[in-house]
Amino acid sequence: MNDVMKSQKRPANVAIITVSYNSSAQLEDFLASAVTTVAKAAQILIVDNASADIVATRAIARQRGARLLELSDNRGYGGAVNAGAASLDNAIEFIVVANPDLSFQPDAVAHLVVAAEMDPRIAATGPRVLNVDGSAYPSARAIPSLRVGIGHALFANVWPNNPWTRAYHSDVTTRGEQSAVGWLSGSCMCVRRRAFEAVGGFDEGYFMYFEDVDLGYRLGKHGFLNVFVPTAEVTHIGGVSTAAHSKRMLRVHHDSAYRFLAKKYTGPLLAPLRWILRLALTVRVTLSR
Repeated sequence: MNDVMKSQKRPANVAIITVSYNSSAQLEDFLASAVTTVAKAAQILIVDNASADIVATRAIARQRGARLLELSDNRGYGGAVNAGAASLDNAIEFIVVANPDLSFQPDAVAHLVVAAEMDPRIAATGPRVLNVDGSAYPSARAIPSLRVGIGHALFANVWPNNPWTRAYHSDVTTRGEQSAVGWLSGSCMCVRRRAFEAVGGFDEGYFMYFEDVDLGYRLGKHGFLNVFVPTAEVTHIGGVSTAAHSKRMLRVHHDSAYRFLAKKYTGPLLAPLRWILRLALTVRVTLSR
């Protein structure tokens, strides 16, 4: 593995896509680390969702040599990534999707690509995502079930340590082992372009949140694997663009959670459970501060 890593320290068959929505304040630091991970800066693409700070973003992209795709409207996270992926050169085999408030270790992208290249069934690889205090963010988890979704929504506020919330939050990132998982956090993941296109990319019906859960689920349904790669490390500041609108973002998060579980569990027999889930999520948003 060490010899392989030395030969692919800065891979040329990968593109990094980040989505900016008034994120110019984070882009300078993001690009400073991202350019150390790929063969050339032009492999980095910023997709801008009709931001008010586009002039600053243009200047930063030009200074760092990154590409910039300006969208005329805000298409949400998944929609912006899809637009960026469609614009990539045919030579690109892997796409690293990353939030702009993130910093890469120099070998992180190489680790993700090398792990994926070891098995053609691997469609997505995800790094260990560290918080600024050094703790691990739960970035690799199982696909949530309707039962877990209802239990978490009903009891998380009044019984934080309930078994459904523990199951919802459980992840493999503390084990330190490369593992197949249900889904990988969209804050940073590497996807095989062929697999990404085979499932139609991100579902643009999710404006924000759960588009990564949905992608991992659909990749799995197509016979692909999602794999956590702890040797790849990134640091995520997190919450920069949504902190000022926490309750509204919680509502968006719950709407997306409901959409995913309603898509996964269809049919009239499960309608009562979907109604309970919708009610539980509505109550949780109403009671939140």
